[in-house]
Order: sequence, then structure tokens, then C-alpha cells
Amino acid sequence: MKYLITLLWLLATSPAIALEWQELTSDQQRLLQRFEQEWDTIPQERRQRLSLGSERWLTMDNTAREQMTQRYQQWQDLDGTKRQRLMGQWRKFRDLTPRQQLRMREFQRRFKALPDTRKRALRKQFRTLSAQDRARALQRMQQRARQMQRQQQQRQRSIDRRP
Repeated sequence: MKYLITLLWLLATSPAIALEWQELTSDQQRLLQRFEQEWDTIPQERRQRLSLGSERWLTMDNTAREQMTQRYQQWQDLDGTKRQRLMGQWRKFRDLTPRQQLRMREFQRRFKALPDTRKRALRKQFRTLSAQDRARALQRMQQRARQMQRQQQQRQRSIDRRP
């Protein structure tokens, strides 16, 4: 149960009004019972995350809960260095503009759709690049993405103009 609560804290991302223990639903109190004695000493932001995370958990079906538990276990199995690196990447992503985040998600979606052999080849190719070449490759990918986006917008405008 303590792992579940930590997972909920990690997953909650949007702030809400800080809650007193009595303001939690009975289901939330049951889920977060290990925090009851210390609830008033928990920082407001963490209380908000725990509250929202518990709400989210309570609305999940069993399949979603199982998947979340597996993801949490994978997270716990990572070494500290890898976790810190991933958290740094998450902070960088969070600091991007919504438009940039959308682009990153689109890149990820397209990459995941590639065959495994192509993904492995691209990863290998990218890792063998020098830092300077890697930066250039990223710039080229961004330019291609902007160009594709402009083309898509132009196509959409021409479709919208049709009688």
C-alpha cells in the first residue's frame, strides 16, 4: 500500500485546493490512511497531489490499476541515477510550451509506430553521433517537423476553401 501511495503522488500533476483530512471522501481516507496521523504536517502541494492521485486511482478500472502498479514497479526497479535522469527529462518536458509538448508527443507517437528493427537502427545511429552532430540532427528533425506541419496546414486551408 505504501508503494501505491507513492505512485499516486508521482502521478498527480495538477494542483488543487489543499484539503484537510476531513474533506477527503471516505474512499480517499481509506486509501490514504497511512498518512492520517501526519496529514496536517504534509506540505500543501503534496497533500494536493495525494488527494488528486487518490481520486484518479479510485476512478481506474482493475486493468488500469494493474498497469499503473506495473509501471510503478518498473520505476522502483530503476537505479537512482537513471531515475534522476528521467526526472530531469520530465522537468525539461514540463517546461516546454504546450505547442512544443504536442510536437514531442507527435514525434514519440510516430517513433513508436515504427518497426522494432527501424527503431533499433535509429537509436544506434543517434548514439554514435558526436554531440555536435547530434545537435545538428535534432535541428534538422525540428525543421522537417515544422515543414511538414506547414504543409499540413496548407492542405487543410485548401480543403477549407473548397466550395
